[in-house]
Amino acid sequence: MDFKLNCLRSSLVGISLFVCSQFALAHGDVVPQAVDTSELEQLGEEWRETNPYRGNEKAITLGAGAYNQNCARCHGLEAKSGGIAPDLRALEPGDGGDEWFQYRVRNGATRNGIPYMPKFEGILTQEALWAIRAWLETQYDPDV
Repeated sequence: MDFKLNCLRSSLVGISLFVCSQFALAHGDVVPQAVDTSELEQLGEEWRETNPYRGNEKAITLGAGAYNQNCARCHGLEAKSGGIAPDLRALEPGDGGDEWFQYRVRNGATRNGIPYMPKFEGILTQEALWAIRAWLETQYDPDV
């Protein structure tokens, strides 16, 4: 009886790990949604080191929608993570946070060969990504 129970237990653990791994792989499998940035100052090809849209109400509004379309699936509504990805309310405001943000959105994140966040450079424009960052700064919570 113990042998059958152990086999059943092992099978359930294996099935659980397989199912969880399929969800983990899906985490980085996001189809980016286009963001219309035509009403914002166009920034050109070379990436800015700091956010040129900080405090720009139009960019903040646009960034909120762009975040909901492209980021909320993993980072949560209002940037409040449900545990899948980092809680972006903790992202330092200002130039220091800009450096980390720019690196991550341009390069994505991979762990053990599994994409946890896609690269957005070449997919979303610099304008769209900095607008998202402008909105994120309005969500900053030092207690997260």
